[in-house]
Amino acid sequence: MKTKLLIAFLFFCTFSGFAQLKTYTFAQAEKLEQSDPKPIFVFIHTSWCKYCKMMENSTFKNPEVVQLLNDNFYFVALDAEQKTPITFKSKTFKFKPKGQNTGVHELAEELATVDGSITYPTFSILDKNNSIVLQISEFTDAKTMITLLKEATDIR
Repeated sequence: MKTKLLIAFLFFCTFSGFAQLKTYTFAQAEKLEQSDPKPIFVFIHTSWCKYCKMMENSTFKNPEVVQLLNDNFYFVALDAEQKTPITFKSKTFKFKPKGQNTGVHELAEELATVDGSITYPTFSILDKNNSIVLQISEFTDAKTMITLLKEATDIR
């Protein structure tokens, strides 16, 4: 009985870690892309966004999505309401209060603004010059994400 439990535990540990998405900070991604150039994939989200949570719990746990992201991109998750300053592209971006207990991070505004407003979730893919080459402002399922990531990999 103990042997079966041990085998089941090892099997679970082996395969549950298989779909582990590697995440980076902006500083880490910027440093890594100097020695190993890859596009930066930025997932802009908030803590209250139900579609963001759905992507975190489904799309970004799909093994093929995880494999494509880990192999071809530096994945950065950006909470649009983060209050900590972020230095990226030699510029420091800060949180901008917009009312009592509300606001948005300047970097989220820069990377997620489409037609003058921000929608969550948004993801942006940045090329080696840190220019946005793809920006999607909606929930994206795993099947669609796989197609988009393969297309983005081809334009590298």
